[in-house]
Amino acid sequence: MKTAPENGQPETPLVIPVFIMNGGCPNQCIFCNERIAAGDFSPQITKSFFDSRVESYLRWSKDKPRRVEIAFYGGNFTGLPVGMQTLLLSWAGNYIRAGAVHTIRISTRPDYIDAGVLDFLQAHSVATVEIGAQSFNDEVLRLARRGHNAACIRQALILLKNKGFTTGIHLMAGLPGDTKESFVQSLEITASLKPDTARIHPVLVFKDTPLARQWQDGLYHPLGLDEAIHWCALAWETLAPAGIRIIRLGLQITPEMAADGALPAGPVHPSLGSLVQAAVFHSATLKLLKDVPHQTKRLEFSLHPRDISRFRGFRNKNTRAIKKLYPGAQIVIDSGPTAICGRITVNTETTGPFSVDVAGFH
Repeated sequence: MKTAPENGQPETPLVIPVFIMNGGCPNQCIFCNERIAAGDFSPQITKSFFDSRVESYLRWSKDKPRRVEIAFYGGNFTGLPVGMQTLLLSWAGNYIRAGAVHTIRISTRPDYIDAGVLDFLQAHSVATVEIGAQSFNDEVLRLARRGHNAACIRQALILLKNKGFTTGIHLMAGLPGDTKESFVQSLEITASLKPDTARIHPVLVFKDTPLARQWQDGLYHPLGLDEAIHWCALAWETLAPAGIRIIRLGLQITPEMAADGALPAGPVHPSLGSLVQAAVFHSATLKLLKDVPHQTKRLEFSLHPRDISRFRGFRNKNTRAIKKLYPGAQIVIDSGPTAICGRITVNTETTGPFSVDVAGFH
């Protein structure tokens, strides 16, 4: 069941992640090194480890009332042996029956979803299923060695929505064979399918992967950081207006990822999400200003307090860019008592106010 606080936004749950590493995976995708990406998790999950992890999160959040989900990430949950799925879900179910946890979420492959699988998951309190899609381009999927096609992703999402699951989709930007045009096509297809959430990951080159060997041989060139920010901003500008909540931009940096040689190439940045959000705000600001003469002497912007850093950009990059467009203008950035999150309002010395709403920030 989805809940919302008074501002109408979906409540952000406390998610307790449990990584099954490459469990249930039928093959290795060219980009995958779960040991580095997920961190130091054992490939064998014991009950003592599981209980210790869940209870540590519950202790940390005991004074922060919110929905709690246990999430099985990594690998291919529905590809695990049924006995192992049942065992893991029963451990999580103990916390649901005790009232400490509300629901369970899993991530899995689209080709391991069918009506019987979904009946099984619902019977074990799974409410959210995230699908590792990566792309809706069949050639990109083939080059990534995914082992499924785009039609399979569509069918999985349709089945999940028809069964009443909350749905999520994972997309990767910059896979071999991918172009900005094919990535935008994947975004447009995603928007039409309307999953509840999306995670967007620019491709990073992990050591000891087939992709690392392609990079070493000069056969693969990852996105640059600016390019990755641009592609991810396109994702936000396509998916957020469709009502799809973007819950992750880029991978969380693990200590293993920070080790020397772990990531020989790719657009890694510890604050990629903030950079993307700043790019989205800058794009919206330029649209807002398109009819404002460059001879304007004063630009007074009003924003919600939470949006001011997004508007300014990293180290005031966005503000400096506006100043270049309006070299003679005094730029004022303020937060009024009636400012709405996600809304940029501007007044000039002769016109205004003009406003634009940035989707995904309300």
